[in-house]
Amino acid sequence: MSDIQMDLYSDWLTTVKEIFRGSGHPLPEHVDDKETALAYFMQTAKTEHEAEQQCASNKERIIGLQKVIADNFEAVILPDIRSRTGYLGDRFSFKWVYNKGEHIIEEYSSYRIPL
Repeated sequence: MSDIQMDLYSDWLTTVKEIFRGSGHPLPEHVDDKETALAYFMQTAKTEHEAEQQCASNKERIIGLQKVIADNFEAVILPDIRSRTGYLGDRFSFKWVYNKGEHIIEEYSSYRIPL
């Protein structure tokens, strides 16, 4: 049985906080997850309602990606990791990252899923 760690939405939120910090306008420390996501989408949304809809859609999308990985891990993803990377371990840590586009990486094997 494999040990899988994964919280893709939390990874996305961490990236958003890093973006704000890097812009010179860090979010306050006490900001919760919903406020973090809303602050991000308010940068481009025309209204707060639109930003809230984008927040909900994005969260649903990322949680859906996590479910797809979990549901297909043993049958599809694990064999692909083994064949592409040669990684033979049983520990897996999937992370959402942004690097010239969205990706999910598995940290132990360096396996990458471009989105």
